[in-house]
Amino acid sequence: MDVLFHNVRELVELAEKENKLISDIMIEQEMNMTGRTREEIFTQMDKNLVVMEEAVERGLNGVQSVSGLTGGDAVLLQKYIQSGKSLSGDLLLDAVSKAVATNEVNAAMGTICATPTAGSAGVVPGTLFAVKNKLNPTREQMINFLFTSGAFGFVVANNAFISGAAGGCQAEVGSAAAMAAAAIVEMAGGTPAQCSEAFAITLKNMLGLVCDPVAGLVEVPCVKRNAMGAANAMVAADMALAGVTSRIPCDEVIGAMFRIGQSMHPSLKETARGGLAATPTGKALAAKIFGSAVKVD
Repeated sequence: MDVLFHNVRELVELAEKENKLISDIMIEQEMNMTGRTREEIFTQMDKNLVVMEEAVERGLNGVQSVSGLTGGDAVLLQKYIQSGKSLSGDLLLDAVSKAVATNEVNAAMGTICATPTAGSAGVVPGTLFAVKNKLNPTREQMINFLFTSGAFGFVVANNAFISGAAGGCQAEVGSAAAMAAAAIVEMAGGTPAQCSEAFAITLKNMLGLVCDPVAGLVEVPCVKRNAMGAANAMVAADMALAGVTSRIPCDEVIGAMFRIGQSMHPSLKETARGGLAATPTGKALAAKIFGSAVKVD
């Protein structure tokens, strides 16, 4: 198995040396690791994109989770955009609404594509289908968006963690937002180095984010964290495209996230025993859903 890159520095250097996009490097890495052809790999990613499209569309039509904790917010956001009153801008809010739509579908037991996890599955498609309306990419460029996201996700998964149980929500939504930011930059015509800067800017602003799902369900606060992750990714991408850089190199930010996750108390890593899950309302909701008192340390 020939691994072309192990960290972001190697990824960027390889892309620059060969004058290729990060998405191209990721496709080559996948070919080397799996033995599959470029066409096979591209076809599989296209299928993932279809799943994302369908989830966004379903969420924007309105869904409700079985627990009743989440659902309908994506619709509210789209109506608000259409009112012309949005303060943060239609493009950013569109990304937020589509990220929410995807995660509401996940909460409603619908089919989504984990990017990198189910709990953080809204950020990448949310931003992709929002910037699509701005940049008018080809289908190939949209698929490349996912490969660019995957390249950075590959680095995080192999040098830190991407699960809330292992490293808190910084590892899930934090990673997803950073992956999305890097992909937005490439789609907008940015350089591999700028992709790296966008990733670093995004992730370092989500360090320390805990995973504290109310009632142990991937709903509250998960859906709204995907919303904020999408907003973070959009702003960080703009910063990187403007020439803003991260004073802390990308790989060091990933390392910091790993160490923070290791030191995080178990109650803040998907156990539903701390943070928002441990609030009076959080415990009351859990008791209402499951029909009995819920003990929280």
